[in-house]
Amino acid sequence: MDEHLTVRIPPDLGRALRAAARQMQRKPSEVVRMALREYLVHPAPDGSRPVDRVRGLLGSLDSGIPDLGRKGRAATLESVKRGR
Repeated sequence: MDEHLTVRIPPDLGRALRAAARQMQRKPSEVVRMALREYLVHPAPDGSRPVDRVRGLLGSLDSGIPDLGRKGRAATLESVKRGR
């Protein structure tokens, strides 16, 4: 049987979670499980945040799509339709 856990989060984190869930087309609980699994499997040895580990890569590629971060799924689907 699955374990049940109740966690209180601040309103700003709740809004970010719901936005991420909408973006990923998943339930907020799924996003939390994914994030927790990733955090526990790949913890940062120095306590840094995951974004700190990839900061040097951010903005280093030019996709030609100015809002790829927000519309990545749509861009990927469009690319598949075009056969690229």
